[in-house]
Amino acid sequence: MTSTPRAAATSASAGEPNGSDSPRVSLEHSGINELFALLAYGEVAAFYRLTEEARMAPNLSGRINMASMAAAEMNHYEVLRDALERRGVDVVPAMTKYASALENYHRLTTPSTWLEALVKTYVGDALAADFYLEIADVMPDEVADVVRAVLSETGHSQFVVAEVRAAVTASDRQRHRLALWSRRLLGEAITQAQFVMADHDELVDLVMAGGGLSQMTGFFDRLQHTHSTRMQELGLA
Repeated sequence: MTSTPRAAATSASAGEPNGSDSPRVSLEHSGINELFALLAYGEVAAFYRLTEEARMAPNLSGRINMASMAAAEMNHYEVLRDALERRGVDVVPAMTKYASALENYHRLTTPSTWLEALVKTYVGDALAADFYLEIADVMPDEVADVVRAVLSETGHSQFVVAEVRAAVTASDRQRHRLALWSRRLLGEAITQAQFVMADHDELVDLVMAGGGLSQMTGFFDRLQHTHSTRMQELGLA
């Protein structure tokens, strides 16, 4: 981390029992608005990314799969927009402040081939989901439900596994190329997450409510582990 968080105690409530030792965050915590706004911009950015990358597909099936995923992203955006409106927040100005970090991530990880686009879809989006779902664990139920709802539709990306595994089984060169690409996605995702946290104290408070700096250190360790698992699923380990 590149910033020093304010005391997490100011943002965590005594909360209601949730079956775990993690403190619960107050429903009024300002970081919840920031989390929803960050997620909302991520969904919009993903929509445009997927529609652009669909053009790289070698066949109609691939284009349809990417289009289906793009449609799901906009559905998720609408869920987040509605959640912010219920909290009295206008989604567009709220999410615009996160444009720089997310656009930088996509700019630095622009795929040059269809297979790179598939790996980014599968691995990159999953890394983001790991981060958001960890935060959801300390949220009030109605907030956690929104976060999990917009990250729950992973079935669309399953077509990636079969296509990538077939390609890397047939070519060691492709396997080495895509393994390097996957590691680059991990590095850029962690870097941009750190930039976002450094610039937004409310989000830092939200994350720290789950257990402080030791939890964040453990989270990045878990991120590396789940990334390795996904590389194995894709045949890239």
